[in-house]
Amino acid sequence: MLAGDVMTREVISVAPDASAMQAGTLMLKHQISGLPVVDSSGILLGIISEGDFLRRAELGTQRRRARWLEFLIGPGRLARECVHACGRKATEIMTPNPYTVSEATPLREVVQLMERHQIKRVPVVCARRLVGIVSRADLLRSLGLRCRPTGVRIRRARA
Repeated sequence: MLAGDVMTREVISVAPDASAMQAGTLMLKHQISGLPVVDSSGILLGIISEGDFLRRAELGTQRRRARWLEFLIGPGRLARECVHACGRKATEIMTPNPYTVSEATPLREVVQLMERHQIKRVPVVCARRLVGIVSRADLLRSLGLRCRPTGVRIRRARA
């Protein structure tokens, strides 16, 4: 099986200038844990996941480090973390340049990519344009379709 066989084709995405609040609201409304960020021509710019909302200044959960450790980390990384924690736009909180696959990528490679990089979804692109997304739920659905047991009876527990 290939990524194109199992991917979700109607992908909910957000524009780069959308607010972080709009992105979060969209994710909650559609019960999804990740949201691609695409420009007006459909080019994938990045992805926002639930993890991007964990370290937020509004929640008081931004990273705090000892001064000496901040010195070792360097100002560039500290600045990026600050923008991420306080960012107001999708482009400020997204993970840029996410790992991607094509529709012709074998599922074996998609799963290896997800495991290797500890990610839950992989955008599917064609010429840098978003055409779909493969999530863990998509993989589970495809497994259910391929391994449909025969003669299985489901019994409900009595309350």
